[in-house]
Amino acid sequence: MTTAPFPWPRWIVHRGGGDAAPENTLAGMLLAAFAGAKMVEFDVRLSADGVPFLLHDDTLERTTDGHGPADALPWKALSRLDAGAWFSPRFADEPLPSLADAAQLLNDHGLCANVEIKPGPGREADTGARVAADCARLFAGQPQPPLLSSFSVAALAAARDAAPQLPRALLLAEWHDDWLAQAQALSVCAIDLGWRELTAERVAAIHQAGLWLLSWTVNDADTAQALWAMGVDALCTDALALAGQG
Repeated sequence: MTTAPFPWPRWIVHRGGGDAAPENTLAGMLLAAFAGAKMVEFDVRLSADGVPFLLHDDTLERTTDGHGPADALPWKALSRLDAGAWFSPRFADEPLPSLADAAQLLNDHGLCANVEIKPGPGREADTGARVAADCARLFAGQPQPPLLSSFSVAALAAARDAAPQLPRALLLAEWHDDWLAQAQALSVCAIDLGWRELTAERVAAIHQAGLWLLSWTVNDADTAQALWAMGVDALCTDALALAGQG
């Protein structure tokens, strides 16, 4: 089976702003928009009181001035953390954004979204369901719907049940033989795989199954050209100069 034309931009900025700004922040997304990028990827998890917000890690230490598990604090406390100073003094006091904040910025600037559902331990189903339901509401009426992705099968299944109309991608940390059975069970439209895991045979198999193929994280033009030639549909990158190509 052949796939329909890929409906999103082929370059996706990793974690909102790539290497130009603190990850998963509104400042990064603004820089991506100003650089000419058309789509950004970012990570969403739940606060202790169930508010979807942007953060990659299970814990707060690496990218904020907070401490401990990210899902142990209510949103009011999380919203007061500094999520920018770790990257550069000029981003000091940049806050953690909520999913609602991020969606408003993206809608205002015409950016497409790849929303990675990043559940904390034991919160796979409720995170997938809440993030999907909120995305369906927050991005309603946009030219392209957000693409939901996750490494968590349970989170993707919950997202499917909560908002079946939204497209989903299965993230794979490594290639495994039951990828197709998982993809079909989850009714995803795409596989998202690290570029070092790709071969021409795997690309062909994914497309033969009627699925699109995204890959991460590609930061140089030569690697990108080789992957385009192989047939990859979209690449996630930290390099805004590449992402500005559309």
